Amino acid sequence: MGLIAEYEVDCEALPLVDVARAVPSATLTVQMVPHAKGPSPFIVRVHEGSAMAVEDAFRDSDFVAEYTCLGVEGGGTGEGGIGEGGDGGSEGETRRYQVIPGPDLEGQLGDHVDDIDGLRALSSEDATFDRIAVTPGGWRYTARFADRATFDTFREFWQSERYQFRLHRLTREERGAGEGDGAGDGLTDRQREAVRTAYELGYFDIPRQASLEDVAAELGITASSLSERLRRAQTHLVENHVDPATPESTVTHSSR
Repeated sequence: MGLIAEYEVDCEALPLVDVARAVPSATLTVQMVPHAKGPSPFIVRVHEGSAMAVEDAFRDSDFVAEYTCLGVEGGGTGEGGIGEGGDGGSEGETRRYQVIPGPDLEGQLGDHVDDIDGLRALSSEDATFDRIAVTPGGWRYTARFADRATFDTFREFWQSERYQFRLHRLTREERGAGEGDGAGDGLTDRQREAVRTAYELGYFDIPRQASLEDVAAELGITASSLSERLRRAQTHLVENHVDPATPESTVTHSSR
């Protein structure tokens, strides 16, 4: 099974931390949207806080090149507020924004992180981020990791960069029957995606219809990252779903 971790990284240079610090009454969560060209856009949900104050903070942020309000979830319609002199916020509402960064993540952190290659390598690790909350001091993550070694890669990176890493929760991921696609196999989402894509492209066919490089290109990762992801998935499936050999099934080879 994978691991679920909730942890904080205290790094004020992380994207949108300046916004959270400028509007402490607001709760910000972010989701990065993969993009083929240019910096990846962020979907930012802002709960509570003044809409005008948040948007002023967007405009003042070195990270934000442009932003668009995508809508309001609950707490009122939010009509007449943005750009019209009103507060633009209602109690209990959550506003969704698309934020286009000026610098990419590496550009944002380049002056604050020594090992840029190490930061870049984290994106190919087998981890899925379910929630990223922006705090006035850094980011608070809820994420799923393939195994303890993958989690340790993230922890050791931030600690090696001399940023405080605070672990709040670390548990094994347990999936019951009927919970989500592929429930019960114990694979992470990225492992399952890699296995499924490899299967669909014919990587497991005899003869093989796609190379490791073909599958990696489809997933947008390196061949070495894909190879490691497939090996981890295969190891997990064998260890957890293939019965160990019993004395009755063991084949004895004659020396004659």
